[in-house]
Amino acid sequence: MSYDLVIFDNDGVLVDSETIANEVLAAYLTELGHPTTFEDSVRDYMGAAVHRIHDLVLERTGQRLPEDFDKALHARTVAAFDRELEPVEGVIEVLEKLVAEGMPYCLASSGSHERIRAGHRKTGLDRWFRDGIVFSAQDVGRGKPAPDLFLHAAERMGAAPGRCVVVEDSALGVAAAVAAGMDVYGYTAMTSAERLADATGHFGAMAELPALLVR
Repeated sequence: MSYDLVIFDNDGVLVDSETIANEVLAAYLTELGHPTTFEDSVRDYMGAAVHRIHDLVLERTGQRLPEDFDKALHARTVAAFDRELEPVEGVIEVLEKLVAEGMPYCLASSGSHERIRAGHRKTGLDRWFRDGIVFSAQDVGRGKPAPDLFLHAAERMGAAPGRCVVVEDSALGVAAAVAAGMDVYGYTAMTSAERLADATGHFGAMAELPALLVR
């Protein structure tokens, strides 16, 4: 394996959370008077930091979301995760292979540290992601599609951006990786290859990923 660092997105790549999170978000926005379907949520917010939700709602309606929106959304999402969350099929085997090969890896997610940790405790992924290799949009000024989060992760891990590869499942995440000057492989389990067209390559099952990490 010839990259110096593998950077994983979290939601939809490590934990099978995108369906759950977008169902919760769509229902909550609709409840607040902003009708949103599951498909709307995936299109507009998947892979984004929570500030994007505030920005788009304000831009489209002229209305601000409630002050406790972030806290309430987090509580609803974590409660749903506690009931339903599982690791993405095949991702444990990928992590085992990276460890066996001595390949450094980390996580860079639009989610909060609290949300990441809650999901990892539920799925058992916390044993693979210790403190120091978990990075959140909370750590930088701008979330995806800005490159800041991936560049921050690379710097903290001591890797040059051009020697990093990102594993993403959202158009915003792919855009962020490209802007950071990194290779990026798009996971198409929930997002079409067309929407991830700027990725270096695509894969539909985690079993395909290790081969893509060899250039």
